[in-house]
Amino acid sequence: MNCNWIIREAEEKDIPRIRDLYNQGILDRIATLEEQPKNMEEMHQWFHRRSPRYAVLVAEVNGEVQGWASLNPYSHRCAYAGVADLSVYIDRSWRGKGVGSRLLRALEEKAKENGFYKMVLFTFPFNHLGQGLYRKMGFREVGVFQNQGKLDGRFVDVMAMEKILQPEQQ
Repeated sequence: MNCNWIIREAEEKDIPRIRDLYNQGILDRIATLEEQPKNMEEMHQWFHRRSPRYAVLVAEVNGEVQGWASLNPYSHRCAYAGVADLSVYIDRSWRGKGVGSRLLRALEEKAKENGFYKMVLFTFPFNHLGQGLYRKMGFREVGVFQNQGKLDGRFVDVMAMEKILQPEQQ
């Protein structure tokens, strides 16, 4: 398949598609502990209250956004200022086709540009497709938090993964 790929910073016009992809992740129960789909007002607030340091990138394939990824604060404590949490959401029909890899490569570069030395993420142990992507991109499993949250009234475990981007500053 011949595709025209563009990875770029998200813009206001992308918010409806970002919301749609996020809601797919919520409804599929594979990517987040959120249970209720997000509305446009919630997504506008999320997008506009972000510091520029915490980039949101989109992957356009043949002119349509098929995935997005973001850098997110890991902690409000100053000691963790160099650590970014990340999110990745890919359209159901594009999962496993390279969108996530392209987004993560670009997000890693953006993280380095913005002074992060480490990226972390939290995933469900049963999200094997996601874990394959993260491992392929150099993330390592740190451990599993048992009963970390509830989804549909049942406890779920959450796996932590990390990638060191650059040596710690001395």
